Amino acid sequence: MKIRLGHSPDSDDAFMFYGLANGQVETELEFEHILRDIQTLNEWAREGRLESTAVSVHAFAYVSDKYSLLRHGGSFGEGYGPMIVATSAMDPSALAKARIAIPGVLTSAYLQLRLWFTEQFGPGAEPTIELVPFDEIMGHVARGAADAGLIIHEGQLTYEEEGMHEVVNMGKWWRAKTGLPLPLGVNVVRKDLGHEVCAEVSRCMRESIDAGLGQRQRALDYALQFARGMDRGTSDTFVGMYVNDRTRDMGEEGIAAIRLLLEEGARIGVVPPVVVDVVD
Repeated sequence: MKIRLGHSPDSDDAFMFYGLANGQVETELEFEHILRDIQTLNEWAREGRLESTAVSVHAFAYVSDKYSLLRHGGSFGEGYGPMIVATSAMDPSALAKARIAIPGVLTSAYLQLRLWFTEQFGPGAEPTIELVPFDEIMGHVARGAADAGLIIHEGQLTYEEEGMHEVVNMGKWWRAKTGLPLPLGVNVVRKDLGHEVCAEVSRCMRESIDAGLGQRQRALDYALQFARGMDRGTSDTFVGMYVNDRTRDMGEEGIAAIRLLLEEGARIGVVPPVVVDVVD
């Protein structure tokens, strides 16, 4: 059986799938790697197009009828995560009237922004947003086309080099609020494949991550192909942030964090109520 496996062309995702891409996982399944940006993968998941795929935790709320959550391959911020930046120091209260560039309305970062806005400015408060590709947000803000930007991916490490100032860090906020890691991305598998195939996909993903963690330098060499110009040191740091023991298995704490984030999103009306099915 062929499993079309969707993931983004990022160094952390490439690191996770090093084992599968290099034939280090024995399985009768045939994996075809489909590389697309996360916005595209979120939209495809709503159609059930791929057998297994990465999706934003936010987007999972809209595809949980078709897909089950895998314990492996999740991305969490451990007191760090998406952040709002501006060209100069800005009091967070100023965001109430700011125009904020965001990378997509189905990103987990946007769901977290909405929750933060509600907490800071009251029920019904919504940010003024502008959709901008994630890798163009800082340039967009620097040109004055937006007052602030919601950045994800490696921008969390490079924003100071680009003259930006941190206004709000969603990972710090979530950790202080809940004591839990911040859910960002997850991998899912289509329910109609049946339990045995879903369990086999889960095993293969775990072993692929194990291969990367066990052969870190080789896996990092492979991941650097997808590092969008990051030097090895920065890429190594970025991979370490988002591929670790919790990526291998998010555990009950990770599942609890996902459920809480989606429950909070449903409470303020951003996502529908969600039942989170997990492949064991």
